[in-house]
Amino acid sequence: MKIERIALYLVAIWISLFFIYPFWWMVMGAMRTTEALMTSPLRLWPEQWSLKVFSDIASIGGLPLWRYGLNSLVITLASTILAITVTALGAYAIVRCKGLALFETLRYAFLVSIMYPYMLLVIPVYIVMYHLGLLGSYTGIILFLALGPIQFFLFEQFFRTIPADVIEAAMIDGAGEWTILWRIVMPMAAPVVATATVITFLLNWAQWFPVMVISRSPDTFTLPVALLNLNGELGVNVQGIMALAVLTTLPTTLVFLAAQKRVMSGMADGAVKG
Repeated sequence: MKIERIALYLVAIWISLFFIYPFWWMVMGAMRTTEALMTSPLRLWPEQWSLKVFSDIASIGGLPLWRYGLNSLVITLASTILAITVTALGAYAIVRCKGLALFETLRYAFLVSIMYPYMLLVIPVYIVMYHLGLLGSYTGIILFLALGPIQFFLFEQFFRTIPADVIEAAMIDGAGEWTILWRIVMPMAAPVVATATVITFLLNWAQWFPVMVISRSPDTFTLPVALLNLNGELGVNVQGIMALAVLTTLPTTLVFLAAQKRVMSGMADGAVKG
């Protein structure tokens, strides 16, 4: 039994190293020169330690790097809060008011949108944002990123598992829908809320396509967009690209590592039950 467990651990470690290697190579690539990367790409250790590349990318496209980071933080946090609030309210309304017209159609529309690629939304999104006067604004980007079909699915599946007796008892005691939602249902849904929040943060932080479509100037660009533009600005400066990739992926990596257990348990609560 111990031999089998040791063998399983060794296999798990080997698989982990296999997936960690690209991230390690990216970090080490930021420490090596472009010439060294081209001549010896598989080297796992830099020839010499140097953080000079981070000062070289301190300004991209005429904007300081911290501005891109601030844009990423503001847009991601705002869109995450809005997405969680809207999808939770929408899922609760659909579960509680199943008989209302078009609610079931709206539910299926959310689920179908999970399979809908962003690339097919270029023209519709641009036209809608143009008529709303939101092109080039933070508001337009935040509203688009707040669309959360996956989060809606998690909330809806969890709300369906709440016993009807709990809600009926609260109604008998005189509680209204808002009181039931915020004082009874949402505390019970805390694991799912945490999971949906982390998932939304990770997804929205990495988004670059909606930002490119809606933005009119680099003033609203985020770190992923800066990374995309860096390739054209610096040409073959692979070192600079690796350095900015490290800065872009580090926050999401830390968030996921800190919340991975809650994400897994919340996914089980929201998707397996019911």
